[in-house]
This record gives sequence, C-alpha cells and structure tokens, in this order.
Amino acid sequence: MIEPKRYSTPPLDLPMRPAPEPGPVEGCPACAWLVDVRAAARERGDMAKVSGYDVLLRRHPQGHR
Repeated sequence: MIEPKRYSTPPLDLPMRPAPEPGPVEGCPACAWLVDVRAAARERGDMAKVSGYDVLLRRHPQGHR
C-alpha cells in the first residue's frame, strides 16, 4: 500500500476587516428610514438588528439604478 503524501503548510493569517457601513442613497425615503431605525437599534445596543439593517441597506439599492 502506498502512503499518501502529506504536505504541511503554515496556517493562514486572515485579518478581520469589517465591511464598511452602507449609507443611504440621497433622496430615497426607504434608505433614510433604514438609517434611522439602524441608529435607534444601535442606541439600544441591539447589534443583531444593526447588522440586519446593514444587509437591507446593501440589498435595497437595486431599485436605484
């Protein structure tokens, strides 16, 4: 039986860089509302909702193009 070759590599060091916070599109009332509710969630310390509103802001611009 042939032994498989084993290659040892050092671990990768991947820096954690948070994605930039999405901003509103100027003149869009939906974007403005999302920014307001995100700020309120941040003030309450509800970072799960802050993250959720970030996702919604990132996905929302499809109607702005």
